[in-house]
Parts: sequence; C-alpha cells; structure tokens
Amino acid sequence: MHHRTSRRTLLTATAATAAAAATGAVTVAVPAAAQPASASTDRRLKRLISRMSLEEKVGQLFVMRVYGHSATEPDQADIDANLKEIGVRTAAELIAKYHVGGIIYFVWAHNTRDPHQIAELSNGIQRAGLAGPNSVPLLVSTDQEHGIVCRVGEPATLLPGAMALGAGGSHSDTRRAARIAGDELAALGIVQNYAPNADVNVNPANPVIGVRSFGSDPQSVAGMAVAQVKGYQGAGIAATAKHFPGHGDTSTDSHSGLPVIQHTREQWAELDAPPFRAAIAAGIDSIMTAHIVVPALDPAEDPATLSRPILTGVLREELGYDGVVVTDALDMKGVREKYGDDRVPVLALLAGVDQLLNPPNLDVAWNAVLAAVRSGEISEARIEESILRILRLKTKLGLFRDPFVSRRGVDRTVGTRAHLAAADGIAERTTTLLTNPGSLLPLSRRSHRKLLVVGADPASPSGTTGPPTTTLAGAFGELGYAATALSTGTAPDAARIAEAVAAARGKDAVIVGTYNVSATSSQLALVKALVATGVPVVTVAVRNPYDIAHLGGTGIAASLAAYSWTDVELRAAARVIAGRAEPEGRLPVPVQRADDPSKVLYPVGYGLSY
Repeated sequence: MHHRTSRRTLLTATAATAAAAATGAVTVAVPAAAQPASASTDRRLKRLISRMSLEEKVGQLFVMRVYGHSATEPDQADIDANLKEIGVRTAAELIAKYHVGGIIYFVWAHNTRDPHQIAELSNGIQRAGLAGPNSVPLLVSTDQEHGIVCRVGEPATLLPGAMALGAGGSHSDTRRAARIAGDELAALGIVQNYAPNADVNVNPANPVIGVRSFGSDPQSVAGMAVAQVKGYQGAGIAATAKHFPGHGDTSTDSHSGLPVIQHTREQWAELDAPPFRAAIAAGIDSIMTAHIVVPALDPAEDPATLSRPILTGVLREELGYDGVVVTDALDMKGVREKYGDDRVPVLALLAGVDQLLNPPNLDVAWNAVLAAVRSGEISEARIEESILRILRLKTKLGLFRDPFVSRRGVDRTVGTRAHLAAADGIAERTTTLLTNPGSLLPLSRRSHRKLLVVGADPASPSGTTGPPTTTLAGAFGELGYAATALSTGTAPDAARIAEAVAAARGKDAVIVGTYNVSATSSQLALVKALVATGVPVVTVAVRNPYDIAHLGGTGIAASLAAYSWTDVELRAAARVIAGRAEPEGRLPVPVQRADDPSKVLYPVGYGLSY
C-alpha cells in the first residue's frame, strides 16, 4: 500500500480535485449570499453612529478578554487580574471606560464555569452595554470549535471536532453538530462563534491546525465548512470562517512565531481559497484573519492580518466579501514580531479589518487607534465603515431587539438528552480503523475481558472532561469489560514504561492512547515494550492520525484514529473497539510513511470495516 509520490505531488494532486473550486465552482449546494442590510436599517444605524463620540466609535472596533464569572461581582483574584492587565475591575467597568463592541470568553479567564453562570455573565455584559450613552449591545464571542478547541464544557454538549467530522464525511452530521452547538451557545448569550475552521491541512507537521481542519482536500473542506455555516447561522448566531487566507500548510505556530506560506498564487487559489469562497457564497457572517505571511499574495511580507493587498485586495475585492472581518488574537506573537503593539491595530484597520480581537494591552491599542483617527492617518469615515458592518451584524442577530437570555432557555437547550445522544451518534460515525491484521477487533468480552488502558492524558480543552485513560477505561467498564487505567503521559520514562509492562501481566489486551508520536518519542518505546509482553496491543491516536506511520512496524494488533481526546470521541472509540458500533470513519488526510514521506502509507478515504 505504498503509493509513490512527493510532497509537491501531494499538493498538486490535492489541488487537482479542487480546480473547479478555484474559480468558485465548488460542487456543494450553497444558498445565495446573505442579502445586504435594508436601506432603512442602514439609515437607522448611521444615525446611531453619528451620535457616537469618537471614543465610542473606536471602542466598537475592539473585542476584549476580561476575567471573571460575573460582569459586576467577579472573584477578588479576577478583579486583581483585570486591574493588572486592563486597568478596570470588572467587565461592566471595561465596557463603560472603553465602549468595547465585544467580549471574548475563555476558560482560563473564568468566564465559563457552568451554563447558568455563563448566561448571567452574558446578560450582565449586555446590561452594561445598554447602560452606555447610546445603548449598544455587545457581540459576545468564543472559540467553540469542539474537539481540541472548546471553551464551554460539560454539562453543555461536546461534539467531535473538524477532522473527526471530516472522517465521518457526512454533511448532514456536520451541519447537525453545528446546529446543536449553535443552539446551546445562543442559549448562553454567546452570539459569535469563531468556527468553522476553513484551513486545508496539507502539512502533517502543522503544529497549530492539524485536527482542527476538516482535512486535506479543498473541495471536501469547502463542503464541510458550508455545512457548519448553515448549522451555526441556522441557530441564530454568527459563524466565522478562519484563518484567512489559509493556515493549513505551515510548520510554525502563529501563537509563538510568524509562519510563512510558500504557496504560489495558483496554489493558493486551488488549495486554500475554495473553503473561503464557499463560505462567502453561503453567507458567512464573519471571517477571521491569519497571522501568516504569504509572499505570493503580498510581496511586502506583512502578516495577512496587517496586509491591505490580502484583506482588501483579495478578500474584499477579488472574493467580493463585505461582511465582518475579525483579526485573530492580537496578543499572539505572529502579529507582533514586525510591528509594535501600538501600530498593529492601526495597520489592521488600514488593511481592511473591522474587529480587533484581544490586544495584549487594550489601553495602548485603543489610544493608538484614537490618535490615528485624530491625526488623519485613519479617516473617521474608514472606521465608520467597520462600525456599520459590526452594527449590521448585531442587528441581524437580534441584539438591538432583545440581547438577553433566560435560565429557562438554558435548561431547555443546553446538554439535553437529545443533544447528547446525537453527539454520541455523530462521534461513532467518525472513528477510523486503520489496522486490524489478525481481526482482533471487535474485541470479544469472552476472550478479552480484562483490559489495561494506558497512554497520554493531555489536559481537557474545556477543563471539564477526562483524563482520557480514565474516560476510556470507564467506557469499557460500561460495556462489560474489566478495565484498569494507568496514565503514562506523552513522554513516559523508563520507570513508567516498566510500571505499564508490569500492569499488563494477566491482562487480555492493552489499549494505548497515543498523542502525536514521533520517531524519537518515548511513547514508541512504551508501545514496543507492551507488545513484547505478548499481550495484544491496540493503539488509539487521540490527536493527529499520523501516529500509525511510526507504530506500523511494532507488532500492534490494531490501530484506530479518534482525532481528539475529549470524552465523546473516546467513548465512540471504545464502542467501535467493542463492536457496539461499526468503524465508519475514513481518513480525511493522507498518512505518509515515517521513513520516506514521499510515499503515502494510507491515502485519503482509507479506513477498514468489520
């Protein structure tokens, strides 16, 4: 099963499947683009803008973090963090002082403890907005991609992430997942979700996208992205396609560096553009920029977030997009390497951005924009264009009519039995069986009842799930197996490996959760040591599906890809291993050989069945 090809050939072959998409002819059914705001609505919003002070106008452009579970009465530790980082005590004070147009929620900022708390925080934020001089509601946002990026945790419904959905290959499931997620976010007062991810992951070494992408085929990614746009926006919240112009072929994480994408203009049009074209045709509400350099699109080699040729020339003029453009977080190193924190927001607005997301120092950024408008570097008319787009979106989402949510709405919507059952069903259809040479799977309870579950236990994305080995062992227990969990981590040392080997004695099978295995990873040594015991070993890749490239020659009995370590995907993997569900997933990315990346070990579309 070794298909001879090079990295360049892989890119070209993938591009060939999307040749039609490069001109916008994506073969997915999409509705007509959203109708522009009515003339009467625009007149009303322009009157509102005319009543705003310059400080209020500048504030509308910013979406900011804030610590605390409450808009007015956060814990003292959160008050201290707010004073240190923002110079205010609470979300309400932040809104009153800076007139920000939006707030972004994070787990680490203690915004997302539980559904009723989140809803009340959202209501408190809206009350603070309406208490301002012109009573402007806010866009409350978060990154709820599901899978490995998830800010709202249990008891809300957690769903498979993008690459898992790509493996499932169902537009219906993908749309349903987004609709469930969108309905629950709306009930919590979160009205702008930074999803779906429209990046085409053609680089297995991509450290920041990976399983956050639907896959490596532009046309498939386009179809999945459109399905999620329909799901989220059908729930009445704003979807956000990201990260424009495409973050799928990088080996640098833009959180810690500035990636350079070496695609030619033609490759960009064939590989990266189709999902964004499709999302625009589907009426996407907002698009997020990437902190990446694409020399073929901007020879000045500015980050796309700060590039007028990319954001105005390509996105606005070439692709015809007139919705809201939001930056990726401005505290990321990728956008701060070339310019100072006072120049970044100014250059972003000059490039064509509307929303400035989470600057590291709001006071510096806010005053820099204010000074740029007062000096004439940015015209007041220019920022009013962005404010109008932002207010149109707030109008579309019904925030001027009623921005508040209710406890009853939370109880009727968030984490319902129907939603949880749907999530489990969708997840079952994503698990991919990669190897099963001796037909050990499905695993018989009669002959293989006693199980040891070992492996990596990465932190829960939402802070509410896992640890993965415990979750897997618990899932097997519910299925009638006697399962014991032992966490060995992502880099087990000799002592931990010896402990796992000792624990495997007397067991009928060992399940190993692997996490981004490399040629030098001690996870590889763990698997080899367990195989040497003679007990059958089954590996489950809990992040990237490329682990099998390093594990294939170790003598494992079977291998699966789960695409994430969240509970819903691990439970699905357990049910597939046990034979309670069929392994229906198919690889949405190729797996290349570890010893010769020019050869494809498992192509796109590969996956075994029972």
